[in-house]
Amino acid sequence: MTVHIEPVTGRAGLRAFCDLPLRLHPRDRYVPLADSVIAGFKDVELFLARDASGTVVGRTTLHRNAKFDAKLGRRHQLFGLTEFADDAAASALFELVAERGRDTEALFGPVGLLPNQTGGVITSGFDERGFIDSAWNPPHYPVSYERHGFTRRFEADTWLCDVGAGGEFAFDDARIAAEDLVVRHGSRRRFKAQLPILREMLNASFAQLGYYTEIDADELAKQTDGLSFLLDEALLLWLEKAGRPVAFIVTVPDVSEFFMKVGGRLGVLNQLRLLATRNRHRRDAVLIIKGTVPDEQGRGYLTLLSRELYRGLRAGGYRTLRSTYVERDNPASAAQYRRMGGRPLHGYTFYERAVA
Repeated sequence: MTVHIEPVTGRAGLRAFCDLPLRLHPRDRYVPLADSVIAGFKDVELFLARDASGTVVGRTTLHRNAKFDAKLGRRHQLFGLTEFADDAAASALFELVAERGRDTEALFGPVGLLPNQTGGVITSGFDERGFIDSAWNPPHYPVSYERHGFTRRFEADTWLCDVGAGGEFAFDDARIAAEDLVVRHGSRRRFKAQLPILREMLNASFAQLGYYTEIDADELAKQTDGLSFLLDEALLLWLEKAGRPVAFIVTVPDVSEFFMKVGGRLGVLNQLRLLATRNRHRRDAVLIIKGTVPDEQGRGYLTLLSRELYRGLRAGGYRTLRSTYVERDNPASAAQYRRMGGRPLHGYTFYERAVA
């Protein structure tokens, strides 16, 4: 099949870019990224792949990031939001990525726009639906990547926990007073003021991970834009020790089904609908991120926060908790989900290919 690549130009091209995965994937499994987020990308090129009849059969983005290059110690051509109908479309897209990355040392993706934001490919669990801030794709995606010479990086799993099961968190409550520990909760009203507290802990606790690049204030503000309106204050937690923030868990109501229903189109009307119905989206929750600052790791502080989170989920009537990916070489993080009676949901990976 002949496939040609073209840059996205104008509203029609952007709409075709956003609509492609809605045609390719089951609407009850794939969760689209909001079209407003895609339209707001800066210093990112968007491309479409069309077959001989002009039908859109693939898409991708291209960009570079100096912080990511510095973290991994070599230059990368990054690509993301990569979707393809078949291997012919995948081949054409990968040729584009390789051509544009010929002056780099490696191709890396799919990311949108960095691994610590969104992206990735699932390698198992294809019958399970996706969720916000996570990937879903059909089984032929990892086959195509690996057929074209890409190798897996940062292999991981997402997790699913039944809130009615497990919940055994051994923490000596006598330590709370002895170590001057205080559990804090998120606040819709004060959320913007709380972001710097979360950002400091986030950057400190994840700096040791191979894929993580520091998030600045503007990036975090964009990633959390609108979150305060959907926030369940019982699910955003951090721990202070003698007044110093040392550990955190960010969990949100799972609005994936709403995103599926509207196809990622978050215009003003759909935003109002989401806000008006936000209490309906409190059956399931998504744990976006959690961590402990390096000098306080291994003291059980995330166990304490996980216990408080579990209590908040039960009190709020939540049925399930899903977690974004946890690397397989991070068993301590996965242990929190096992205590909740959890199981791996999707196998997860990013892909890299060396540039000759």
